[in-house]
Amino acid sequence: MSNDVTPKSALDVAIARVFEHLANVSPETKDYADTVDQLNKLYKLREVDHKIDASKSVSKDTLAIVGANLAGIVLIIGHERINVIASKALGFVMKLR
Repeated sequence: MSNDVTPKSALDVAIARVFEHLANVSPETKDYADTVDQLNKLYKLREVDHKIDASKSVSKDTLAIVGANLAGIVLIIGHERINVIASKALGFVMKLR
């Protein structure tokens, strides 16, 4: 079993390829500097990609709040269905319009 990390996206594959190329290039050459620039650009793209992925997911706290609100609405509707308002004042309020 190997401990190699498998890339998760095409961007990770590109970064891995740049690292492989970098291992075969001498640090004093212009090609090395260009490759490092490309690597920096790929890392910036990956940061943006991760931010987009994070914005698509919904946190567990938000789901809990939504669930509690829906449960409260169901309880209120159930209570209003069972305990109908039978006051004559409600009819009077409707006539004032």
